[in-house]
Amino acid sequence: MATVQALRSDVALQIARHLKRSNQSQITAARHLDIPQPTLSQIMRGRVDRLSLELLLRIAVRAGLPLVLQTGKDAAEAGAYVSGAPESEPARRRSNLAERAREDLVDSTRRLTPEQRLEAHRRHSALMISLQRAARENRITRGRRRKADR
Repeated sequence: MATVQALRSDVALQIARHLKRSNQSQITAARHLDIPQPTLSQIMRGRVDRLSLELLLRIAVRAGLPLVLQTGKDAAEAGAYVSGAPESEPARRRSNLAERAREDLVDSTRRLTPEQRLEAHRRHSALMISLQRAARENRITRGRRRKADR
């Protein structure tokens, strides 16, 4: 259940980011996505406890978000990621680990056999887990530095 909640939260976060970049009002965006404005408001505020993962995925598809869902052994490894940067987003310097994960994902879509796809997704998942752990460690280290500087 915790994995589903983590996926719900991440999908909602990706939808909210996408809609913020579009600079549409919530009413306009809700009409475009064919959902009630209060539902969109819940998504934008991250209050998705009562929304199903299926509904959030339908909204992401309507918004044109190319999402990749990842699960793992525990809920901390679960997440939703946008595959490829939106064209309107300015180019940023990416980490080597993130770039390798992205390249693995692109390679996995080009492979033909199910076995090759499975292996590419396995490698991609392992890289994404490494990326998440590195980011988490970075946040912890920055927090410790801030406390030490006080």
